[in-house]
Amino acid sequence: MLTTWMPSARFAGKSIVFACFFAMLGVPTVWAAPQARSQPEAARSLAQAESAPIKVIGIKLNSTATQLEIILETQDGKPLSVDASKFKTVGNSLIADLPAVLAIPNAQTFTATAPTGDIATVSVTQIDATNIQVSVTGTTALPTTAVTLKAGTLTYSLNPAAPDPELEILVTGTRKNEYRVPNTSVGTKTDTPLRDIPQAIQVVPKQVLQDQQVTRLDDALRNVAGVTQSFNFGPFTFYNIRGFDATETNLLRNGQIDILSGQVTELSSVDRVEVLKGPASVLFGLGNPGGSINIVSKMPLSTPLANADVTIGSNNLYRGAIDFSGPLNDSKSVLYRLNLAYKNSGSFVDFLNGESLNISPVVSVALSDKTNLTVETEYIKSRDSNASGIPVVGSILPNPNGTVSRNLNLYEPSDRIEQNIIRLGTKVDHKFNENWSLNNSLLFVSRNLFQRRTDIIGLEPDNRTVTRSFSESSSENKNYALTTNVTGKFTTGSVGHQLLVGIDLNRFDNNSPLRPSFGAASIDIFNPVYGGSPSTISNGNFGESGLRQQTNSLGIYVQDQLALKDNLKFLVGGRFDFVDRQYNDFVANTSSSGSDSAFSPRVGVVYQPTKAISLYSSYTSSFTPPGGSYFFGVDSSFKPERGTQYEVGVKADINDRLSATLALFDLTRSNVTTADPDNPAVSIQVGEQKSKGLELSLAGKIAPGWNISTSYAYTDARITRDNTLPVGNRLSNVPNHAASLWTSYEISSGNLQGWGAGLGLFYVGDRADFDNSYTVPSYLRTDASIFYKRDQLKASLSFKNLFNTNYFESSLGSRVYVGQPFTVQANVGLEF
Repeated sequence: MLTTWMPSARFAGKSIVFACFFAMLGVPTVWAAPQARSQPEAARSLAQAESAPIKVIGIKLNSTATQLEIILETQDGKPLSVDASKFKTVGNSLIADLPAVLAIPNAQTFTATAPTGDIATVSVTQIDATNIQVSVTGTTALPTTAVTLKAGTLTYSLNPAAPDPELEILVTGTRKNEYRVPNTSVGTKTDTPLRDIPQAIQVVPKQVLQDQQVTRLDDALRNVAGVTQSFNFGPFTFYNIRGFDATETNLLRNGQIDILSGQVTELSSVDRVEVLKGPASVLFGLGNPGGSINIVSKMPLSTPLANADVTIGSNNLYRGAIDFSGPLNDSKSVLYRLNLAYKNSGSFVDFLNGESLNISPVVSVALSDKTNLTVETEYIKSRDSNASGIPVVGSILPNPNGTVSRNLNLYEPSDRIEQNIIRLGTKVDHKFNENWSLNNSLLFVSRNLFQRRTDIIGLEPDNRTVTRSFSESSSENKNYALTTNVTGKFTTGSVGHQLLVGIDLNRFDNNSPLRPSFGAASIDIFNPVYGGSPSTISNGNFGESGLRQQTNSLGIYVQDQLALKDNLKFLVGGRFDFVDRQYNDFVANTSSSGSDSAFSPRVGVVYQPTKAISLYSSYTSSFTPPGGSYFFGVDSSFKPERGTQYEVGVKADINDRLSATLALFDLTRSNVTTADPDNPAVSIQVGEQKSKGLELSLAGKIAPGWNISTSYAYTDARITRDNTLPVGNRLSNVPNHAASLWTSYEISSGNLQGWGAGLGLFYVGDRADFDNSYTVPSYLRTDASIFYKRDQLKASLSFKNLFNTNYFESSLGSRVYVGQPFTVQANVGLEF
């Protein structure tokens, strides 16, 4: 049912033409009376105009059997920010008082009768000169229908105990208790419904992160089809998407390249994690073809928020976090958010432990009604140990001496990794008018890293003695990313356009002065004895030495989203990238440099035979300089690696709370370096790798209180051309089959209201090592949780690997990395 009351169009002569012209330029306009006024009078008039209440010029009601949406259309689309904590109930009515003026034509009130079965009337009235009142009256009691109030760009819930009491929706955010995310910006750099993007995108929203008690990125990505670990040692985890590495420039923070995003030790400041499947160079520049991982920060809210929670768990896990947000002034033009988290934890792996401190403040300032500035900072200080993994011989493959302990760590107890990360980002959003806007984002990230490591050289023929080396090293990473783009909406004839034109500047700097590497005492994998000091120098006494790597890139891109009809849409885009790289080896006293350029196209089409179904197909590409952004020497004769993908799929909104995506893809990586058969010491670019498969995901609400997030991926990733490795070999750490399921149910009424439970199943099929010399076996891991949410209190008990399954996460050479055994976490949170 749709009820609408809108004013008729009016035209006011030539003055309107000039007003629109200046508005498009973002210039505030003050019209003077025929007689000149003094400057104080003009200033006072302007101040009064800016402080005037927002006008509500139209009212709409959208209703279904279980939901009623009241839309207050404001003049110029201004957001109507209110204190939702003051909403109240009187008898059978839900009441909300709002600071606004009712300006609907020919009436002082708005009334609608019986919009749903349990709501008798909805009325909007002017109660005084600057406030209106919205009243929703139930037929015999308070409405059980979920009633939401949308005012400008903000959305509020009127139900005091509704199952989905979201107070605010950001442009690309989600409602509280929602597993379904309808919109995202990672696929187009514009706020676009997922159903209109011709490429697979999967989002892990904040509610899934909360329900699973996720604090690390690798646990969040277990929910995403086609994403697996390539290897994990201690604090550093590396990922594959659709069979290819997704590290370095495939990592994004709020849509900008941030190669250190994967080293996030804590997700306290993260709102959601988005994964764009397939090549994305047209949007983000150089990167591997598998896909991109975008970490989205929590943003300030106009409604006060104060949360604190404490977690304790197995292996001496202790964690505390707070999340504060709200306005800093009465007009709510300055908003803030502050996240703090401290964690100290051990592990099932011998002497593997760590601690981290995260401080993440964000401030948002409305400089005017058209311009907004956001400043985001983050400080991370962490100390961690290394995990060596365990030898394949004695775990997966037989060892005549016995079976290796899964707790074994071949590093020394004194080894450690220390990081200090500073992240600073600014974002300016300016709207010239309703159709044209400008966005400018700047990101700076600095990391100081110290490592003390006893590395593994190899297993001796006796199958029990491991030789090792010892080194201490430090490095400094600095990353800069500057993005500016203009977005505009217009029509040419009957075709609608959403045009994006932008420019990116990125710089990655790694400066690594190294200390010498020494031989270290060997260790027995069945009877390890630690504490052996470094002995003879194994790699020469270089003294203070090191290297410097630097990559500079410039990208210029254009994208157009065309709507030929309401149900037929095209996406066309292209990007030119220019990359300059330099490498200095201070030990060998050599340097090299090179420049690359590439054009990356993207085309796609979406056809929607019904409003709920989207059929799509697309072609997209990527490029990566030889050696990636982190490299060892530059050979300017090599061309960039290229990735090309063909994808077709179906996206379905089963209802307004449940969505599914089915994607089939064919992805090729070419110009891969391989040894020259006539001269093995020389590399040539004739290698090719191919990944093809199918992915299915489903997320949202099945019934009131019952949420689900599930996915399945079939991936066949193999070498199709190489001079060293056999053609047909599987790519390492890529399972043919992988699936995940997480579902939770919360009781919404009765004596058990607020109680709930969650169940998770995570399956990863068998995988091959790099040489396909052994197989890492498949596993099924079961997680579960019990929780209670009532008023300001929430508490949960989470069980990871409930049945204590023995499994391996990944492999690296002659070692495999053991998966987490059964663990328990208890969390208590309070909102105040």
